[in-house]
Amino acid sequence: MKKLVVAATALALFAPGIASAKEMTFSSWGGAYQEAIRKAWIQPFTKESGIKVEEDTGPETAKIKAMVETKSVSWDIVTAGGGGLMRGVRQGLFEKITPDMVNTDHVIPGARNDYGVASEIFSTLIGFSTKAFPAGGAQPKSFADFWDTAKFPGKRTLPDKPETVVEAALLADGVPMADVYKTLSTEAGLKRALDKIRALKPQVAVWWASGAQPVQALGSGEVVMALGWNGRFQSGIESKLPIAMAWEQQIPQVGFFMIPKGAPNKAEAVAFLNYIVKPENNGRLSEFVAYGPTTEKAWASIPAARAENLPSTPERLKNALFLDIEWWADNGAKVTEAYTAMLKE
Repeated sequence: MKKLVVAATALALFAPGIASAKEMTFSSWGGAYQEAIRKAWIQPFTKESGIKVEEDTGPETAKIKAMVETKSVSWDIVTAGGGGLMRGVRQGLFEKITPDMVNTDHVIPGARNDYGVASEIFSTLIGFSTKAFPAGGAQPKSFADFWDTAKFPGKRTLPDKPETVVEAALLADGVPMADVYKTLSTEAGLKRALDKIRALKPQVAVWWASGAQPVQALGSGEVVMALGWNGRFQSGIESKLPIAMAWEQQIPQVGFFMIPKGAPNKAEAVAFLNYIVKPENNGRLSEFVAYGPTTEKAWASIPAARAENLPSTPERLKNALFLDIEWWADNGAKVTEAYTAMLKE
């Protein structure tokens, strides 16, 4: 894959006063998300430290595993949601990040992990077409509305992976938020979720694999409702697409940055992690993509108008079900197999 290079323009972090030859490679998921990281963190980090950062994309677990097992690791930092983090942890793919390496005392407790530094909070929620459901009329608010094709007719799009979809299905089916994972842990509960999704299949026009797809499908009119990521929907809104979001229910996740085992530039990677987790820096990502900070201290630097577009304000988290990454680490393979089989029916 083509690598993008951010030029070093400042003095070295590790050898003040001497021009730096230090560098590292960062791999994420491309698109608006990676562009936001570049502007918020990579470019200013390079300017302050003198460390050149090369960029790559596509840090799937399988790729990281192949690199680690063959001792040919070329990435120093990779990104993932909690599910990807825990899959890698279970397979022994990431370096343990100790308090001596990175201080995360100020990170919200639910976002701390020994093998990743929390970068942002994003949410899966409903995006809908304002052409199909204009202001002043009935607009979808809940996951139950997403499944209600009589009240809200039209095609939908859902992720082609089960994370967040099975949770949304149970919430739509009336399971209390506190009981969702207890219910999914039973054979009957998982079947209940899959049956709920199965019932909606005739109205699902796209099973998306890329975060840009639901935005494109809404913008083109191919679908009227989508389950997707708030930051992607917000980018579409800012691009003047006829999209709105339903904030009444959401499934937030924490994004993480990890160091693969055997990373060739570990010291530089640690320096970068320390940079992005500082409160004065952590909130800067929200300027470029509508994801919330992972430390409460960062809110002081985020304008109120921007906070209205973010998923992790205290008010919005009241009706939010955080993705349980431990549960997915234990059950993800089984659920993914069952979900994939259901899609092929």
